[in-house]
Amino acid sequence: MNIRNRTPFHRLPAFRVLQMQALVTVLSAVSCGVVFGIVAGYSALFGGLIALTANAFFTYKAFRYFGARSARAITQSLWSGQMGKQILAAALFALVFVGVRPLQPVALFVGYMLALGTSASALLLMKNNPKH
Repeated sequence: MNIRNRTPFHRLPAFRVLQMQALVTVLSAVSCGVVFGIVAGYSALFGGLIALTANAFFTYKAFRYFGARSARAITQSLWSGQMGKQILAAALFALVFVGVRPLQPVALFVGYMLALGTSASALLLMKNNPKH
């Protein structure tokens, strides 16, 4: 018996991580745009949005089930969420490289890496109680 998590998406503890990622994405895009020009700014924005979109997909998949009776469903959700995240990120990178001209690849990857770094270090930045 799989127990579905009925908590709204915006109430999940990982939603704060996504918010921090969005903030870092906007700040990196603005700073790249001011320092290196508009092309670097929107390239960094696209990189951050790729990471943010892929992580939002993973968050949605990972928190679908809870409880000990749902262990198999949780494992399957985590696996499919991670695979979907990788495929989605690769598809979005391909879409940006094909569809956006002009593009600064260095700024694109900097925006992506900053957003990924935020999600990787967000647990260190968050308080002990993620609900407040």
